Amino acid sequence: MKRENSSTKGKLWTKSFTLLVLANLFIFMSFQMLIPTVPPYVKKLGASGIEIGMVTMVFSIGAVLIRPFIGYLLEFCQRRWLILIGAAGLLLVTILYPLTQIVFILLLFRFLHGFMWGWSSTVNGTAAVDIVPNDRIGEGMGYFGLSITVGMIIAPSVGIFLYQNYSFDIMIIFSAVLGFIALIMFSIIKYQTPESVKMIKKEDVRFSFSGSFIETSSWFPAFITLLATFGYGTIVTFIVIFSEERGIDQIFLFYILNAVTATLVRPVTGRWFDRNGPKILVIVCSGLTFISMWILSFSTGWEGIAISGCLFGAGYGSLIPALQAWVLAKTPKTRRGVANGMFYSAIDVGIGMSGLVFGMVALFIDTAKLFQISSFFFIAVIAFTLFAGEKTFYQHSKDVDI
Repeated sequence: MKRENSSTKGKLWTKSFTLLVLANLFIFMSFQMLIPTVPPYVKKLGASGIEIGMVTMVFSIGAVLIRPFIGYLLEFCQRRWLILIGAAGLLLVTILYPLTQIVFILLLFRFLHGFMWGWSSTVNGTAAVDIVPNDRIGEGMGYFGLSITVGMIIAPSVGIFLYQNYSFDIMIIFSAVLGFIALIMFSIIKYQTPESVKMIKKEDVRFSFSGSFIETSSWFPAFITLLATFGYGTIVTFIVIFSEERGIDQIFLFYILNAVTATLVRPVTGRWFDRNGPKILVIVCSGLTFISMWILSFSTGWEGIAISGCLFGAGYGSLIPALQAWVLAKTPKTRRGVANGMFYSAIDVGIGMSGLVFGMVALFIDTAKLFQISSFFFIAVIAFTLFAGEKTFYQHSKDVDI
């Protein structure tokens, strides 16, 4: 891979990139507060184990269905209004949650939420890679991915705290406020649309669900993402239920220490990607995540939760941004919207299918064993990455010079 001296690299922390990272953090926090709290809330309404799994699954279906269409629009559309519509839609759906206590209606809201989440996450990630200099894509998308990871880690602990100490409605209000702040930030950003995208006219691009769903140049890292998030799905669906089973009141430590560790290691992992590529990084991060999930499964107090959270932050917290950078580094600029949609769809399908599958498995075994079983998907990630051909790790030579 071709390298440049650091003094000649493009500027990363522009005003637009900084605002985009912060806005994406708030939108992820607004969304992620609901991930660990909706399942126990639905359970209290009388939902079965399968219906609890469906809370995650129907969300994923909505996200997956919209992403090919958004990827198609991103091939020729300016970014601004796509981003604002996505953020506004998420805010509206969030406000709808307290309006019913009927499980079926809540599942419908989850589908609509997934629909808008698929829209928003795809366009936001594409806007980020448009702004980041090509010679700093690993570092830049690592920091953008940090907004995703920190949002995924801090927000659940905030959501759990509000849900357990106040009410579901109070948590929804807090989530809506974060979503509103994100919408304001998105509205003042100056977006960059690649010239190659501006030159394409709508009539020159034919919509194909499969063509807008899969980007063949980067299918392998998307497949790895699917495996990793399938393993992770048991955490987001069952960790609060696990804490209730074990009587652990300090489960929030898992998320807080996760966030702190992920933040501390991000500058190192981002630069490692730019200099050495994804292979070793993905293997090491998957190994740390595997160990973390086993420590979590044996935890009976705050000590095990704390150790597991730190390892999970270093592992999974670095793995997902590395996989996103890998996907985008292998994709031509005109197809990055499609590739980004494919990446996020892999996350949603992995987590959604995990919630459904392990929701059924949970009828027969305890939650700790769910964590142990699902952890082996990270061993599968290590195996596939270890034995992949070298061409799998090359960047797209025409667009990325790292």
